[in-house]
Amino acid sequence: MTDLHTPPVNDGDLFSERARQYALEKPLQRIHILEAGCGWGTGLDLGDRRCHVMGVDMEAPELRAHTCERPDLDTWHLGDLRTAPLPPRAYDLVHASYLIERVPHAELVLDRFVAALKPGGLLLVRLRDRNTAFGYLDRTLPRWLHASGRHAGQRSGDRSGGHRRRRPLRAVSRTGPPPAIYDRVASRSGMRWYCAMRGLVICEEYTSRWAVEARGAGTRLAALLYPLVSALSRGRLTADHSEITLVIRKPENRFARVI
Repeated sequence: MTDLHTPPVNDGDLFSERARQYALEKPLQRIHILEAGCGWGTGLDLGDRRCHVMGVDMEAPELRAHTCERPDLDTWHLGDLRTAPLPPRAYDLVHASYLIERVPHAELVLDRFVAALKPGGLLLVRLRDRNTAFGYLDRTLPRWLHASGRHAGQRSGDRSGGHRRRRPLRAVSRTGPPPAIYDRVASRSGMRWYCAMRGLVICEEYTSRWAVEARGAGTRLAALLYPLVSALSRGRLTADHSEITLVIRKPENRFARVI
């Protein structure tokens, strides 16, 4: 397991780079991607490689508006992620950025994603860590104290089908992802436990302070509280990071021993 404190590139580039590396290992294969959390953020950039992208997310007006405007999705489904139509072993890549911490029953949702992933496929996860000073304040402070603004509108893409040049949605101005509820698995230790129990291999793991640094002027008081909360918790709630980024592989052989 690689345990670094900051990713070598920004998180979006890291995931796209790992996706392209995976695609190079399958030169004759069309890459199938599950964009989990398609109502926020951007997709993976596989260049000119042929791929099919299915988007899933919870049902909400803003999430639906963003999903409808994404040019990189071939199909999508919004609703209860525990019952979303995900065929088993159908996807090479599952990309889930800032989703796990904002869904209820997150462990069950993760189980659905893992079941939909092909053996040898990659689960690319980024989430806000509940076991941090940031995570504690994010789930306990009144919502009006947060600068959790949603993303601006996007330009509509071509949804006409047929062959088109695949391009990811461009980054947009925002101060934070949608509000989080922080299920128990939505933490560094929770994800490590989950992977160990499901026989998944964490290939890379990074931490960052993006959410802390993205807070606006209206939340400076909260920023001052991070080290105080960490001290009062005797270090149990760290102030060193706010997010974790994980590159997880589903073993080819489900009976393989994970060290």
